[in-house]
Amino acid sequence: MKQVLITGFEPFGGEKQNAAWEAVRRLAEYAPEGTNVTIRQLPTVFVRSVEALKQAIRDIRPDVVLCVGQAAGRRQITPERIAINIDDARIPDNDGQAPIDKPIVPGGPAAYWSTLSIKAIVKEIRAAGIEAAVSNSAGTYVCNHLFYGLAHLIATEYPHIRGGFIHVPQLPEQVHADSDWPGMPLDSIVRGLAIAVETSVRTERDIEQSGGLES
Repeated sequence: MKQVLITGFEPFGGEKQNAAWEAVRRLAEYAPEGTNVTIRQLPTVFVRSVEALKQAIRDIRPDVVLCVGQAAGRRQITPERIAINIDDARIPDNDGQAPIDKPIVPGGPAAYWSTLSIKAIVKEIRAAGIEAAVSNSAGTYVCNHLFYGLAHLIATEYPHIRGGFIHVPQLPEQVHADSDWPGMPLDSIVRGLAIAVETSVRTERDIEQSGGLES
């Protein structure tokens, strides 16, 4: 049986909700046949998020790891293509840390590619009528920090694991009143992530198809 670990972050930046965690907490109900899905909430904190992820990997021994974060302003579910080796915080994390231009792993590679089938994930989510696109920037906050940390663990300790990061939009109730974007309903985010999990389990070789963001 395939073991799948899915993570979501706690709320941050003064918000009471995090769309990523609200969706992830429901994904155990959508485990594809032949898989066991385990979910974990991670702290929105540099370093500690990766430490918690590493402990979860030790405990669960997953075949696939899918980390999920919230991206304000995005309209689509966006699997991330690349993680970069830099922390450059716009706001403090939940421990009050705000590193500026600091490497995540000193001496580590400048970047890592996702090992998930991100184009296939986008294709399948779109086929379900949900907006999705490949993103080429996970930012420089805790989401990218965790993504790079996961990729570094895969490269150095767990080469059998396939893993990556997906950003999801905010929920409608999180979006500011002056925004021209209404947010994505929770049910749509949950469904899109469930498709991402199923696709990640069954598709090891990605497809060649355009799927990127327009900007």
